[in-house]
Amino acid sequence: MIEAPVLKRSLGLADVALFFVVAASNLQWVAAAASTGPSSLLIWFLGCACMFVPLSLVVVFLSARHPNEGGLYVWSKLAFGPFAGFLSGWTYWTSNLPYFPALLYFMAGNALYFWGGSSGALSGSPIYFIVVAIAGLAVATILNVFGLDIEKWLNNVGAASRWIATLVLIALGLLAWRAFGFATPITLSTLRPSAHVTDLVFWSTIAFAWTGPEAVSFMGGEIKNPRRTIGRALALAAPAVAVIYIGGTAAVLATLKPSDTNALYGVMQSISVGAGRFGWNLLAPVATLLVVISCLASAGAWLGAVARLPFVAGLDQYLPKSFGRMHPRWGSPVTALVTQAVVAALFIFLGQGGTSVRGAYTVLVSMTVISALLPFLLLFASGIALSGGPRRAEDIRIWGGRGTIILASLVGFLTTLGSIVLTFIPPASEPNKPLAIAKILGLTAVMVGTGVLFYAAGARRRKRILAAEQSIA
Repeated sequence: MIEAPVLKRSLGLADVALFFVVAASNLQWVAAAASTGPSSLLIWFLGCACMFVPLSLVVVFLSARHPNEGGLYVWSKLAFGPFAGFLSGWTYWTSNLPYFPALLYFMAGNALYFWGGSSGALSGSPIYFIVVAIAGLAVATILNVFGLDIEKWLNNVGAASRWIATLVLIALGLLAWRAFGFATPITLSTLRPSAHVTDLVFWSTIAFAWTGPEAVSFMGGEIKNPRRTIGRALALAAPAVAVIYIGGTAAVLATLKPSDTNALYGVMQSISVGAGRFGWNLLAPVATLLVVISCLASAGAWLGAVARLPFVAGLDQYLPKSFGRMHPRWGSPVTALVTQAVVAALFIFLGQGGTSVRGAYTVLVSMTVISALLPFLLLFASGIALSGGPRRAEDIRIWGGRGTIILASLVGFLTTLGSIVLTFIPPASEPNKPLAIAKILGLTAVMVGTGVLFYAAGARRRKRILAAEQSIA
């Protein structure tokens, strides 16, 4: 058996709170929400109630009761056995492979505002988006290889950058509202979500956007006093996440009409237009830098967090033993980090094949949402299964006790299931709907099927190793 390495507890309360800000929020969802219109504001609130709150309750409870490295991998394994644990970790890990290109495409789109905006030739250049995405992926991976003591500073700076960029966005929205009125009419009629396909598909994106509280639990063995720190840090970060999503969306709607808002770089589009109205043209490049840094930090945070899933699978010997080793000097799972960086780079090219830049971005987002939501079905089911038994000293006190955890798990499970179904509907703007659906189905099936094959091979390898150890003993 592989001996588990001693993990260095590098993350304190402030580090974890800032990690939540950069991991549980993303300005790309603000741009996507604003492009759908005012009804997205109500959907943000509903998504918070149906996903963020239930998920936070379940994660805080399970993190206190089982604060092990690996998070949902360990919880699913304890609740339903090793196959469920491996599959939850595998689907979560692989879901981030298309997420990194989508996030980095968003970063590349917003970076265009260094040079004046998105109207130039680069905005439609696949080569530009591929090069910038690869460069961002390389930087985030290298910092993670040097360990959490180094990479956490990118998270911290990125969280501060995202918060400052959001405040700039909101301030410009308020000024535009006072000076010119709302660009988008906000009425009871426009706030009401419709049953149109666009709004239904957007539900799944919002549900995914409200995830993130589970991510830091993957590094439970590297957090100081994780039983208490995770819950406290999430309580500190939750208001900031809500302001980024809801306040940011309202600010974009104050400046731009939904029909004029680009889902790929709508945030910087709004800041640029708002600043230009008041003659503050130098504000756009500064805000661009903040947005780019925050996107890079998100990539770094998620790269580091999800790399702990194959690391734990390597300790369990369901993946090659090299995955279960930390670098002796830097304390990072190098094999997992480099492997996921290489595969994510392939997705950067695969997502672009046969479609436009915007089409590639849409496919990458849809793939991410489906495969990322699959493990949440097991996470919420684990919340029900592991909430039983007598109260323990380490448990977090939650009003309503186990009944609250069960209710939260059921609400989260149903929200996740419905969101997965809706994600298969391609948006009206997709020029090649059959190809988009085929890509989403095919690549998602490849991810899950590959995980099943890895588990089967790992189970056989593990059985042989155990048999050999028993014969020696």
